[in-house]
Amino acid sequence: MKQVAGFINIVLLVFAASSVWAAPLSLPKGLILLPPRPAPALKLKDMDDNAYDLRVAQGRWKFVHFWASWCGPCRREMPSIQRMLERMQGSSLEIVLINVAESEDTVFSFLASVAPDVNSLLDTDGLVTEQWQPRGLPSTYLVDPQGNIRYVAIGGRPWETKEYIDFLHALLAHSDK
Repeated sequence: MKQVAGFINIVLLVFAASSVWAAPLSLPKGLILLPPRPAPALKLKDMDDNAYDLRVAQGRWKFVHFWASWCGPCRREMPSIQRMLERMQGSSLEIVLINVAESEDTVFSFLASVAPDVNSLLDTDGLVTEQWQPRGLPSTYLVDPQGNIRYVAIGGRPWETKEYIDFLHALLAHSDK
């Protein structure tokens, strides 16, 4: 009988430990929970010619956002992302913005006019975007500390609002346990 009780305790501990990730968080509108799958490779340079590699950045949640200046919803959403950056400052969330197949001059001019504090990676040939296969622009993926895509949002979102900020903080709090 003690062996059965011990086994049940072990099963309960394993379940409790795994439920940290399975715990139902209140999903903000438009955010879709996905079965975990490894994020595709992402190696690009930003507007300052600094290299970024998603695999090197494992160990924390990443907000991976695909956008273009010609995309109306992207244009409206970028100021919201800048405000979200300000509200998430000091958190462990890593913000990774990826411009899809535009020149550095176009990206620089656009960001200077709508979100001057934002830096973006440049996917000038579109190959990284092709690997990620966003279903539309803008598209945002939330990648967990182990490098798995866990959530996606297709279309623009008010990222700086309480609903989204609270959700992002809850993700970070779960990963710290």
